[in-house]
Amino acid sequence: MAVTDEAIEKIKGMIVSGALRPGDRLPKESELAAELGLSRNSLREAVRALSLIRILDVRQGDGTYVTSLDPQLLLEAMSFVVDFHRDDTVLEFLAVRRILEPAATALAGTRMSGADVDSLEAQLDALGPAPSVEELVASDLEFHRSIVRHTGNSVLCSLLDGLSGPTTRARVWRGLTQEDAVSRTLHEHRAILAALRAGDTEAARSWATVHIASVEQWLRSTL
Repeated sequence: MAVTDEAIEKIKGMIVSGALRPGDRLPKESELAAELGLSRNSLREAVRALSLIRILDVRQGDGTYVTSLDPQLLLEAMSFVVDFHRDDTVLEFLAVRRILEPAATALAGTRMSGADVDSLEAQLDALGPAPSVEELVASDLEFHRSIVRHTGNSVLCSLLDGLSGPTTRARVWRGLTQEDAVSRTLHEHRAILAALRAGDTEAARSWATVHIASVEQWLRSTL
């Protein structure tokens, strides 16, 4: 194991064990290096690496702190990596969405009130029957984000938000090139909404699967 990797593992071990908690300030560099049996250089590199992935917060002139370790904050690192995806991995992102999002939709359906569904319906009504592709895709992102938010699971919300980004271009491409893409998307959104209003979580799960799978199947055939 590289020296920096060893240093990262030791700091991670302190956080996992509870020796360092969210919001705690790390000991002085010389003290922590001696405690962990590390050189100050390797410790410095480890701190730099952990700050990049939002585990640590280096405050100039104040010290280094453990962040809140909030899932959304930590998953920003995943979003950074996701931004460097290749076009040929979009199908894999869609496949993961197809696994996670229908389950999230069903879970959200058990927790949404009539007012929540009304809000989603107003969002669809405001879009109108013939939106531009760009308007549709922006609405699509917000529609699914709003549903998943009702799961109350911040990790799931952050994961699906990160997975949606790489598929945006594919959805715009589909809207521009597939004749009935806009009307089909609107129909599928309405079907998901109707299932949520009826309290039929399994129907909502099924329609969410159909909705994502239709983009995936179109892209697979196109590629």
